[in-house]
Amino acid sequence: MQFRLYRLFNNASANLRGMIWMLGATLLFAAMHGAIRHIAQDVHPTEIAFFRNFLGLVFLSPLFLRYGVAPLRTPRFGMHFIRAILNVANMIAYYTGLSLTPLAEATALNFTAPLFTTLLATVFLGETLRLRRTTALLFGFLGALVILRPGIAEMNIGAVLVVVSALIWGGIMVMIKVMSRTDSALTITLWMVLLMSVMSLPPALPFWTWPTWIEWGWLTFIGVTGTIAQLLITQAIKEAEATSIMPIDFFRLIWATLIGYLAFTEVPDLFTWVGGTMIFGSAIYIAFREKKLHRDRKSG
Repeated sequence: MQFRLYRLFNNASANLRGMIWMLGATLLFAAMHGAIRHIAQDVHPTEIAFFRNFLGLVFLSPLFLRYGVAPLRTPRFGMHFIRAILNVANMIAYYTGLSLTPLAEATALNFTAPLFTTLLATVFLGETLRLRRTTALLFGFLGALVILRPGIAEMNIGAVLVVVSALIWGGIMVMIKVMSRTDSALTITLWMVLLMSVMSLPPALPFWTWPTWIEWGWLTFIGVTGTIAQLLITQAIKEAEATSIMPIDFFRLIWATLIGYLAFTEVPDLFTWVGGTMIFGSAIYIAFREKKLHRDRKSG
């Protein structure tokens, strides 16, 4: 039976395999975020961020044994350094937001990250922002306002931190676009885990408490699921077209809703579903639009 399933999977199209990898990644990310929300009641988010980075470094340490220091050669060390600072800030903001915000709401607001990437790419990379993309961006950010409802609902600082983390992540994605012109994915990844493991320690020290054995289990779970989820996304992107796997990312909201209900008795309101769908829909439209424009430029 297992061999038959393995053969069926191997014989499936690349896009279908990519969608399956992406589905697994969305489940693992939702599980990791649920674990963060749970353990953040006892362990400070800055300390969780440190252990997430440190355990990621431990997980990837065999790469250093295999390749040595050769992948660390880069003409863009300054950009790697700034990216690591921003990534630590992004992680702390998001983990703190998760500790204060219902899981489904945080996930829905996190969908704004691709919108910020598109917006910042026009500012710093000179990419063209045409009418349709502008309309899609406005529609997506309107979805964020539907969730936050400023002036109507009480402002949740956790939700604001989630949006701030999405903004920072959008900037990081722009930096990765630039770095990938000269550096390999391996170089970018290794510098990230090295620098972030060091940089995430000082913010954690003022709040440091040694984890209990149960908390060590949760921290290990967070580190392992987060790392495996990143690997699954990498494999999904490698095998399938981005426009095939991006719609699957919406399952993050579905998994987050289920975990939030089962673990924390959280029930997302209608505004979270409507706003999350608006944000995600605009991000999907921009992705499909960019693919069409890229294809037209190549054929022209």
